[in-house]
Amino acid sequence: MKQNNRYKDQARILKALANETRLKIVDRLGKGECCVGGLVKAVGADQPAVSKHLAVLRSVGVIDDERRGNSVVYRIVTPCVTNFLSCASRVLKERA
Repeated sequence: MKQNNRYKDQARILKALANETRLKIVDRLGKGECCVGGLVKAVGADQPAVSKHLAVLRSVGVIDDERRGNSVVYRIVTPCVTNFLSCASRVLKERA
């Protein structure tokens, strides 16, 4: 039964990543910490949309945040998640 729970938990993470804007956020955060304003510029979405995407990524443990004065800074919890982007790019390249 524990094995099935692991797959269920992994599916939740993959579902959270299965969105173009969230992938852009993960890619940007893979380069270093960033505040919402920087993520808005990086992904080309408005602040409320970016905040909702950040909440999804935070809910599955992909990212974390830290309040610094009046700002909130976001970071990737486990940097290996960016390997997923590289792997997906490699699959696309090999299919071309």
